[in-house]
Amino acid sequence: MILDMHTNSRRTIKTGVRDYPRNLVEFDDQFQSEEACESYLMSLRWPDGFKCPWCRADSAWRKARGVLRCAACRREISITAGTIFQKTHKPLRVWFRAMWWITSQKNGTSALGLQRNLGFGSYETAWTWLHKLRRTMVRPGRDRLKGCIEVDETYVGGIENNVHGRETEDKCIVVIAAEEDGPGIGRIRVRRVLNVSAESLIPCVQETVEPGSVVHSDGWCGYNGLEGKGYRHKVTNITHSGQLAHELMPRVHRVAALLKRWLLGTHQNYASPKHLDYYLDEFTFRFNRRNSRHRGQLFWRLMQQAVSIGPTTYDGMVQRSGPARR
Repeated sequence: MILDMHTNSRRTIKTGVRDYPRNLVEFDDQFQSEEACESYLMSLRWPDGFKCPWCRADSAWRKARGVLRCAACRREISITAGTIFQKTHKPLRVWFRAMWWITSQKNGTSALGLQRNLGFGSYETAWTWLHKLRRTMVRPGRDRLKGCIEVDETYVGGIENNVHGRETEDKCIVVIAAEEDGPGIGRIRVRRVLNVSAESLIPCVQETVEPGSVVHSDGWCGYNGLEGKGYRHKVTNITHSGQLAHELMPRVHRVAALLKRWLLGTHQNYASPKHLDYYLDEFTFRFNRRNSRHRGQLFWRLMQQAVSIGPTTYDGMVQRSGPARR
């Protein structure tokens, strides 16, 4: 229960409902004010009703912008604390508008496109916001893939000469895992790895695929040992099959082609290796929700995850390095 200290009225925040706008008109109508955005954020942070993080009381006064005061222990609680909105100097309405714009675009947007759309004064601000939002696109503790899973690697980067097979000098190696859904593709997972050795590939499979599933690979030795990890390993030797790779393992090759087309079209094929993991997260987020009836469902999911991911800073993001996120 939230009590408005200025009107002394009691208002119950609707919680636990998949409440999202279906189109831009509904979005503008639903989020006309900063208070409406705060109420929506509270319904996502406390889906079963407000609970004070210190005393667990269920009533609070709405105080200044974005601040509640517990009616029992009198401590103040920031609505945005512990979320990606923490310590933001921009109104929540602007954040909501950015999230709607990003999720309503079929192929996403670049930092330059976001800067132009929202009128940001600097490219750096748009870049930071985009990467903060990409960071929220992976749900903590999400389910692993299951059933029959095609797994293969692809390479992201510029053209290389005088390299063969799985060799690479400058490109990033990306592992794609795609669920079989009849003749189609179910969910996917996309991960960057250091190399194509078993030391890199098998842990990647373990992170993304449920034990007991069938893992379908092309016979590369880096996947040897999966059966000892609790998987059923289906091997198709493409070299000796007389067929093309995309015919024998169509799902991962389709996803790889879509990934490269997306990077080329939306980001002009420029995704810094240092931050590639987050671009892969965005691609995965969009692909796994490609059949959503309303783009608002993507907005709702992104909002839901934005309140469960801790804050990060520009300095923390630009200093990030490493071969792959674990």
